[in-house]
Amino acid sequence: MGKGFFQVPTAINEPVKSYAPGTPEREEVLETYAKMYNSTVDIPLYINGEEIKTGDTATMAPPHDHQHILGTYHKAEKQHIQKAIDTALAARQQWADLPWEQRAAIFLKAAELIAGPYRAKINAATMLAQSKNIFQAEIDAACEFIDFLRFNVEFMVRIYEDQPDSTADAWNRLEYRPLEGFVYAITPFNFTAISGNLPASAALMGNTVVWKPSDSQIYSAKVIVDIFKEAGVPDGVINVVYGDPVMITDTVLASPDFAGVHFTGSTHVFKDIWAKIGTNIHNYKTYPRIVGETGGKDFIVAHPSANPKQVATGISRGAFEFQGQKCSAASRAYIPKSLWPEVQKFVLEDIKSFKIGSPEDMSNFITAVIHEGSFDKLAKYIDQAKSDDNAEIIAGGTYDKSKGYFIDPTVIVTKDPKYTTMCTELFGPVITIYVYDDEKWSDTLQLVDQTSEYALTGAIFSTDRYAAAEATKALENSAGNFYINDKPTGAVVGQQPFGGARASGTNDKAGSYLNLLRWVSPRTIKETFVSPSNYRYPFLGE
Repeated sequence: MGKGFFQVPTAINEPVKSYAPGTPEREEVLETYAKMYNSTVDIPLYINGEEIKTGDTATMAPPHDHQHILGTYHKAEKQHIQKAIDTALAARQQWADLPWEQRAAIFLKAAELIAGPYRAKINAATMLAQSKNIFQAEIDAACEFIDFLRFNVEFMVRIYEDQPDSTADAWNRLEYRPLEGFVYAITPFNFTAISGNLPASAALMGNTVVWKPSDSQIYSAKVIVDIFKEAGVPDGVINVVYGDPVMITDTVLASPDFAGVHFTGSTHVFKDIWAKIGTNIHNYKTYPRIVGETGGKDFIVAHPSANPKQVATGISRGAFEFQGQKCSAASRAYIPKSLWPEVQKFVLEDIKSFKIGSPEDMSNFITAVIHEGSFDKLAKYIDQAKSDDNAEIIAGGTYDKSKGYFIDPTVIVTKDPKYTTMCTELFGPVITIYVYDDEKWSDTLQLVDQTSEYALTGAIFSTDRYAAAEATKALENSAGNFYINDKPTGAVVGQQPFGGARASGTNDKAGSYLNLLRWVSPRTIKETFVSPSNYRYPFLGE
């Protein structure tokens, strides 16, 4: 047990490096990128500290250069998933019993490893495997990941400090136990920070984890594994498997010791997982925690009082950074007729200035979408818009996958507020704009609320405070992260806890203590100092 009430280092958000020409960080990351590009890796499963090579492999390639092979990864068989489960269960008690400050020290060390010796490597890996430009890689793989690790420790302490009142004759204590069993972490391709945080946050609270990264993010996930190993995460605490997602999930969910899932990914997959958990509910030793952040159809709404240049910048950044492949990316916008000519002019000027290509060329703002499946889906919707009478493409509309999966930033203007691309999550550099009559501001807010099944992020632009207040109220259920006079992306750990409701997930707010509370099972302990020795109460007296 600990021998003191320990204060943890104060969490601060990691400063974002500039990577401006001539800076040492720019030279280091380009050198690291080139070195990693010109070498190949063979990535094994990682179970109980053992690297397992199954011989059943798949290749990895940069989305912006899909004929170039970065290496291979090994796919698990069912026996390997069972081994990961058994390992997690075997490691659970020792890890759960480890004093909290020892767990904290491991993940604080991981944060410092990312901030220092691993920074260029994790950024370069994210640039290569996920086609992020250096700025997007820096704010994700370095800064946000560091922030998750640092702030989670502070949040853990805040949780532990929340204790009930006591009296002179009884001491009441609240103990925050890890879940009984193991946690299953399923992580997406689009954020390296999320990939690291989902297993780490559950582990910090004393749980052991089976982690399945996205097939499109395994390259940078291996860097995370290396960081966790060097930071001192014990064998068996975080076990990493790759391969058939259905087989892996079915095997995990069949275990009676399954205690919870920490998920970020598609709404459809999350609903299927929820259904399978429901089907298996009688087999589990406890009710599993189900935590998920899923899709979005995120909006920008401009009031007639808004600044047109600011609205245009919100669209250009919100819709097209990282090729629109953020859960929070703006993919539908509602602009008043009085502002539309200026907003349109500024957006078109921005798009015309975008450079597109490999992230190795740091003058490129746009790179490739993640894989061919995504490319083909986006191309289909773009082609449909070209032929539909109620839609007009005013920018982009072209694409090319000969070398990389490049979709030109595309703006669709529609006369139908319920047009397909106003409602369907596309997950790419495509935004659809509906131009509304200025006097229909209030009606438009209702339209925004009722158009999508999702409720992840949204933004309104207004210099009229009454209008801003009206929108904040009207759209209270439309977005778990709501922005006033800003783009709907870029939530910062410790500042804007992230998550949405409706079909966008369980809104358990990654980057806050609320998420960590999901990975503990509180136990109340009452200790009475002088126990009664007679059952009779005073009311029983004559």
